[in-house]
Parts: sequence; structure tokens; C-alpha cells
Amino acid sequence: MGKLLFLLVAVRLAGQDLAAILARLEKLESENRDLKQEVKQLRELVEGKPSVPERLEIVERRVEEQAAIKVEAANRFPVTLTGMALFQTFYNTRGANTLDVPTTAAATPGRAAAGATLRQSVIGLRYHGPVTVWGGKVSGSIFMDFWDGNTEGGAPPFRIRTGDFTVDWATRSFSAGVMRPLISPHDPSSMAYVGISPLTSSGNLWRWQPQMRFEQRAGWFKGQMALMQTAEDSTGAPANLLNNRRRPGLEVRGVIGHSWNSDRSFEIGMGGHVSQSRVGAQSLPSRIASIDWLVSPLPKLSVSGLFFKGKNVHHLGALRQSFRVAANGVINTVHSTGGWGQVSVAATNRVTLNGFAGVHDDRDSDLNRGQNGLNRSGGANVMLKMAPNVVLSFEGMQIRSNYVGTANRRLNRYDLSIAYLF
Repeated sequence: MGKLLFLLVAVRLAGQDLAAILARLEKLESENRDLKQEVKQLRELVEGKPSVPERLEIVERRVEEQAAIKVEAANRFPVTLTGMALFQTFYNTRGANTLDVPTTAAATPGRAAAGATLRQSVIGLRYHGPVTVWGGKVSGSIFMDFWDGNTEGGAPPFRIRTGDFTVDWATRSFSAGVMRPLISPHDPSSMAYVGISPLTSSGNLWRWQPQMRFEQRAGWFKGQMALMQTAEDSTGAPANLLNNRRRPGLEVRGVIGHSWNSDRSFEIGMGGHVSQSRVGAQSLPSRIASIDWLVSPLPKLSVSGLFFKGKNVHHLGALRQSFRVAANGVINTVHSTGGWGQVSVAATNRVTLNGFAGVHDDRDSDLNRGQNGLNRSGGANVMLKMAPNVVLSFEGMQIRSNYVGTANRRLNRYDLSIAYLF
């Protein structure tokens, strides 16, 4: 009897040990499976191969991208339709002098005015070509709008704004087209001023003109050069004295910049412009030096702007009074200093706040009585992303113009705009 009891106890203990061993083996197998999965994920990460969910996400994104391309060129290279339909309402206090989008406060104020328009809507095409000479890649764009000047017209034209043809290599690029000045690469953020750039006549040199550019990149530095065609219209000189309205010009720019990630980067450029204007029998120089910047020191914060100093600067979109014709017929260039700055804050994923200001200061001794010696603008806007491609913007701006020896004028402007981006 005692032997039988001892045997039963031994069998029970052995069963318990076997169960513990099996549980331990099952745990080891589970840990081994987890370890294999981690090793597989690490191998895929090192080899650059995405996991199955990541591959599915990439495929879905590529399908969406292909579905978004609605236009194809005759040679079967993709052409992407882009732009925005922009509906804008505005109210100008006295001083706009019947202009829809004023850039100065008129010396003789008129009546307050309000209006609405779609003329600042933009339509564009972007294209990408095959590998070309020496491995360079071809790309380009063309953008158009319906801007017919600064008052509403009966038959708005379809106007070319900008366009370019670009070939990119690993460390250099070449482009040709109609672009903004090389020495002024940035713009304030505004939906109120699209037909003409924000802070026009208040420090922003923006006028789109034909040019050819070359860029060489080396690490944090890049050097740029542009051969451009200037326009000598509305300069302050009598029209009968303007000869060869289209003149060649040369611009250079050196840039230091770096991007650590999508939230922190900086770019600082220094540039210069050289050209000659023909007024009557005289050849008058245009000389401009500039500094520009675009800095994002913190996530959701960016600071941008431009400073320039020179003479005869009208042909880059500045205040149009580059020459003074004296009583004895002698023509002299006007010396100018100006610039602008903007602070942009992404308050949330949907709301962005922009504050900007600019100034154009012409030397009073170079001007005639009654000309605009100092033009200043300042404003702010809030842009609300109502949907991924729908943006609502409210903007307020004040323009101050000081006329030499006569009067100082002020204009307030308010805009409510809604844009559908496509």
C-alpha cells in the first residue's frame, strides 16, 4: 500500500514538471517568433524594403497621384493641371482713386469703394520630361490669369504671368522663361494681391520679365546668374524720351542655406543688378544691391524678407519714378532704399497668421515737388483651411504715401477671399 501511494505521488509530480516544461517551451517559442519578426523588420529597414502595410500605403498613394493627372502631352509625358479659383471681395477707403488693388494712397483722394472679382484666379500647367543631355532632367511650368489692369474691364484677357523651362543636373541647373527678379526670390503671403504682388511700390521687387538663369550648387552654398530683359515703361520720364524700351540686364546672387528637417531651415542671399536705361540721348545706369532671407528657426514659424539699395529701380516692379527731368533738360536717376519683411505663424494645422510690412523711400532731392517720396504699407491676414483644397482668407492693410512738399495720404483696405486650389 505504501509503495502504491509513493508511486502515485511520483507520477503526479512528474506530470506537474512536464506541464511546466511544456509551458516554458511554448513561451520560448513565442519569444523566438517575436525575435524573428523584429529581425525581419530590422533587415527590411536596413535594406530599404518597406513592410507589407507600408507597401500597400505606397501603392495607394501612387494610384491617387496617377488619378490626379488629368492631362497628358502628345509625347505622353505627364502634364499636371494646377492653380486656384479665387473669389475676392474688397473695400477701399478714400485714397484708392478708383483702383481695385491700389499700391499707393492717391494724392487727391476719391470716394470709398467696394467690389468683388474673380480676375485674380490662376491657371497653371507643370510638366516633367525625360532624362536629357548629360543626365539632366527637364521640367517646367506656365501660369496664367485674367488680370486686365487695376480696374474691372469689359473683356478680361488671358494673361501669361510666369513660365520656365528648366534642366537640372546633380549640382547645377539652367532655366529660361518669364520669372521674378533673381535678386528678389520671395513674396509675402496674400490672397488680396495676386494679379500684382503684395507690397508692390512698398519694397517688393517682383516684376516678371524674360530671363535666362544658371545655378551652381556646392554643399550649403549656391551661386546664381541671370541675363534678363528689363522694361522701361512708366518711369517718370516723358514717353517721347524713352528709347529702346527693352534693355538687357545682368543679375547675380550668392546664397547660403541649409535644411535640417521640414521644420527648421534657413536661406540668406546677397545679390546685385546692373543695367542701362536710354532716356533721350542719355544712357542712365541702374545699380541695385540686395539682401534676402527665408528662415524657419522653429516649427510653424518662418521669417522672410528683402532689403535693397540703389538707383533707377523702377523696372523691377518698384515705385515708378526712376528719373527726374530738370528744367534745363538734364535727366538724373532717382536713388532708392526699401524692403519688406514678413512673420508667418502656423497657429494650428488649419489656421495660419501672416503679418507683413514694407517701405520704398526715394531721395527727396532727386524728386520734383508733388512726387511720392515715401511709400509704406503694412497688413496682416488670417488664412483658414476649411478643407484640404479650400482656403478662406481675411486681410487688412494700410498704405501711407508722403508727397514731397504737398500732402501725406492714407488708405485702408479690407479683403475677404475664398480660394479653391486644384
